[in-house]
Amino acid sequence: MKSFSESYKAAGVDITAGYEGVKLMKKHVARTMTPGVVSDIGGFGGLFALDLAGMKEPMLVSGTDGVGTKIRIAQLLDKHDTIGIDCVAMCVNDVICVGAKPLFFLDYIAIGKNEAEKVATIVSGVAEGCVQSGCALIGGETAEHPGVMAADDYDLAGFTVGIVDKSKIVNQDLQKPGDVLIALPSTGVHSNGFSLVRKVFDVENKALDVYSNELGMTLGEALLTPTRIYVKSVLELMNAVTVKSVSHITGGGFYENLPRSLKDGLSASVDEKSLRILPIFDLLAKTGNVPKRDMFNTYNMGVGMSVVVGKEDADKAIEVLKANGEDAYIMGELVESEEGVIFK
Repeated sequence: MKSFSESYKAAGVDITAGYEGVKLMKKHVARTMTPGVVSDIGGFGGLFALDLAGMKEPMLVSGTDGVGTKIRIAQLLDKHDTIGIDCVAMCVNDVICVGAKPLFFLDYIAIGKNEAEKVATIVSGVAEGCVQSGCALIGGETAEHPGVMAADDYDLAGFTVGIVDKSKIVNQDLQKPGDVLIALPSTGVHSNGFSLVRKVFDVENKALDVYSNELGMTLGEALLTPTRIYVKSVLELMNAVTVKSVSHITGGGFYENLPRSLKDGLSASVDEKSLRILPIFDLLAKTGNVPKRDMFNTYNMGVGMSVVVGKEDADKAIEVLKANGEDAYIMGELVESEEGVIFK
């Protein structure tokens, strides 16, 4: 006998829609399968077999995050196939900062009304993010929340686990003055600061599908551009040179995230003229009259991730990153200072 509850459906929860959603998302999940996956989705837990070959002291590294109010842009545009990439990116880009390779990912979708095709579309983005980062989507949860969320509303969060040998954990104690700060360009706003974005552009009341000459696309397309995933390129870099720190530039921008990756007594001296600030940030600052300090304290400003390497390794690092699809460039150096970030 199939599982079905008329009473529960009358209360606003259709469990059969959930079953249909699982069927529809299986083809997307299948794209993410890696050799360590033991279980199929739909069970009570996702099983993953660790390959510890060559590791002396394996360390598990975890990360969790959501996409914030960027999700409102997806809802307004009724476009749900990329927001999952953002969710994966926010988690895997964090664990790579300590040198960990992401192994698997789980997602959680809370939704006002469970529409199977919509949920499967959201998960298709999650699967794409997992493919880009080389990790497996081994489970998740979809929860229908009638009376708590409007029918068209949903939220998305995720969780990843990675692994790194203890001896290969990124060690910022190796840093010294003169080390080089390398920028890895972002694709746009990524997934932070969208409460300010939505206020400045008044997205609830203005059309997002109008073409912008400044952006070379519609405002909605620019804002919904997925967060770049840096996992594979940074792992390749770590195999080639000694990486002394990695900073994922998310909420808090330069002023919060760069100092988190630096040894006490050192600051990031950033050559502001070298920065390749994207048009969306210029438009945001101009439209909202947002001060430069606030922009750099909220957004990535075109730099989604930064890495620190020795001066002697800078050319090799740029070469490796470019070979792996990152248009990387030097944006500054480390100096003796307690200021955290210095613009010159």
